[in-house]
Amino acid sequence: MADRNYLFVCSQNRLRSPTAEQVFCETAGINALSAGTNNDAENPLSDELVEWADVIFAMENTHRNKLRKKHKAALKDTRVIVLNIPDDYAFMDPELIRLLKARMWKWLPTH
Repeated sequence: MADRNYLFVCSQNRLRSPTAEQVFCETAGINALSAGTNNDAENPLSDELVEWADVIFAMENTHRNKLRKKHKAALKDTRVIVLNIPDDYAFMDPELIRLLKARMWKWLPTH
């Protein structure tokens, strides 16, 4: 089975989504990237990234809403899952990593 492309999205692409990218980029069967919904994000969300993704994981409902508004044409039928992870963590915070793994377990390939 081909690798799945997972895109993690938060606001600034500085803390939560880059942490998720780091954590899951080493997972067999997954290609992970991250982006931010804000214009001044480290890696701003683009139509190209949205089209690349098989599944998009938004940290909060606001990110899903911005994604649907700004990138509706590129989104097509791509599944968007909200992880409900608040902006309360530093980059690579052990608690954030634990929370990401707990929320992502059912989306990870089984080997």
